Amino acid sequence: MEKTNGKEAFALSTMETGIESPGLKLTEEGIHPEGSKRTEEQGHSLRGGLEPPTQLRRTLQPFTRARSFCKTHAGLFKKILLSLLCLAYAAYFLAACILDFHRALALFVLTCLVLLVLVHHFLKRLFGEKLTRCLRPLENSRLKFWMKWVLAGVSLIGLILWLALDTAQRPEQLISFVGICMFIIILFACSKHHSAVSWRAVLWGLGLQFVFGILVIRTDPGFNAFRWLGEQVQIFLSYTVAGSSFVFGDVLVKDVFAFQALPIILFFGCVMSILYYLGLVQWVVQKIAWFLQITMGTTATETLAVAGNIFVGMTEAPLLIRPYLADMTLSEIHAVMTGGFATISGTVLGAFISFGIDASSLISASVMAAPSALALSKLVYPEVEESKFKNKAGVKLPRGKEKNVLEAASNGATDAVGLATNVAANLIAFLAVLAFINAALSWLGEMVDIQGLTFQVICSYVLRPMVFMMGVEWADCPMVAEMVGMKFFTNEFVAFQQLSQYKNKRLSGVEEWIKGEKQWISVRAEIITTFSLCGFANLSSIGITLGGLTSMVPHRKSDLSKVVVSALFTGACVSLISACVAGILYVPRGAETDCVSFLNMSFTNRTYETYMCCRELFQSTSLNGTYNPPSFSGPWEDKEFSAIALYNCCDLYTSAVCV
Repeated sequence: MEKTNGKEAFALSTMETGIESPGLKLTEEGIHPEGSKRTEEQGHSLRGGLEPPTQLRRTLQPFTRARSFCKTHAGLFKKILLSLLCLAYAAYFLAACILDFHRALALFVLTCLVLLVLVHHFLKRLFGEKLTRCLRPLENSRLKFWMKWVLAGVSLIGLILWLALDTAQRPEQLISFVGICMFIIILFACSKHHSAVSWRAVLWGLGLQFVFGILVIRTDPGFNAFRWLGEQVQIFLSYTVAGSSFVFGDVLVKDVFAFQALPIILFFGCVMSILYYLGLVQWVVQKIAWFLQITMGTTATETLAVAGNIFVGMTEAPLLIRPYLADMTLSEIHAVMTGGFATISGTVLGAFISFGIDASSLISASVMAAPSALALSKLVYPEVEESKFKNKAGVKLPRGKEKNVLEAASNGATDAVGLATNVAANLIAFLAVLAFINAALSWLGEMVDIQGLTFQVICSYVLRPMVFMMGVEWADCPMVAEMVGMKFFTNEFVAFQQLSQYKNKRLSGVEEWIKGEKQWISVRAEIITTFSLCGFANLSSIGITLGGLTSMVPHRKSDLSKVVVSALFTGACVSLISACVAGILYVPRGAETDCVSFLNMSFTNRTYETYMCCRELFQSTSLNGTYNPPSFSGPWEDKEFSAIALYNCCDLYTSAVCV
């Protein structure tokens, strides 16, 4: 037993009996004579400072009750707050649409997308199981067999009728269709296992690519929607100037390529990292992957990686399925690689748009490439092994590891520095190597009296037939063949930069032919070329892909090396087939310029419209000798200003009628 002193023993006995000795007072400080100064001070301290436990509990009781009430009705308060916020947003949304609907179009589209997602979520929760039970009879093998053949027959008949009716006015579109058939035959001839080809995956993939192309290129709502989306992306990327001008200054940002395009990669990388942290990228990727999986019959892992390539690069997309790479079959790995070679990442997309390349064509080409990459991959390297990932539930994607949005933004910008540096280094290296190769070829050509022999000239001759089968006019084929060769053998950045130079020449009104050399290509050729260049399929990407995947699964290095060349060739063909689809579907849009009214106005600057109208006027002009005024035909006949318009055009362009 522990020893206690007299004071502690007395205090204990007093607490047990509840009786205090006369003249003594028990306090928290000990035992003191009643009425002493210390007792009075202590009492004052208790009254003015700490309160007894009972009184403290009584004081805090309202707060405790309020806290308990809030906990009990937290769900109700949350619903009320959410309802108030929704009402406030609805009022704001209606006011914005009523005041200026055109100005609020972006807000309207975003709101509709959110509402569509919410409706889908609630309908799936309420009727998902009932719908599944209703569709179970369709799992009957005989019914599925007949439905499959009926759908295939209807699709084939529809394609034949559509081609017959649509190409009646534009027979050149049939060349692009023959080009698709040519590429498919070549890929089938190179197939690893001819008898194991899943024609369901091939036909569904090509069909989805074609249907999406019709939606985007041919239909007015789809074309206008993607053109609007491209304009919004350009506006969004223009905010990069605020940061790059502050860091580098306005002069460098306006005049130097590195300070124009590379900061866009940093900005877009930051935004993509934020969206990934919020889970939006994963949600969209999973929905696209689910749709491709149920239609094409591909496995969850390969479909998810290919769908992810629409938004991220060839080394980032495999990270989505990193835990499953070790157990994937060779056919699945081939599909993952093909998807990386056939598409471009979102960050690089922003850089290409900054070159002046058509944004809607780039976005369309990247989305169209996903089903086509899966289809052609299964054509070249069919599945002959037993996959472990046939579960239709798919693979779950985790959210970002960052703690908050600021960390996600910082990490995204930091990670994009490496990509921007890699782009700059590749451009410097490949352009320098290309200049050296051209100098060497020119020197070798001069030895045998061949002038102007360059790498581009060789590509223009070797690849000209293939480019013609894509639907490019024969006059434009040499220039398009040069860019396709530059993209495959050097880098897609170099090719897109060349395409932007041709486009700028056309828009600035440069003459189409100068001293027998074509200066720019037609709008149709520009669209087809954009689709053909939209992908990472070049020789340098082999090292990037092998390096990225080998770091994730080092023990499968031999398997990766075995299929990478085939995947590169397949990815290149995906872009070429997308270009053929664009060649089939492209039609000139917008009202043609009324040249008579256009040239009736005073003009001094060269533009594309000025050149086209002046060329039309030159073709309608006939000379009547040295001293007689020229005569005009067609819409220029009997127009008083025709001679003045001819004089103005001759000031800007050269023609035989200007002598």
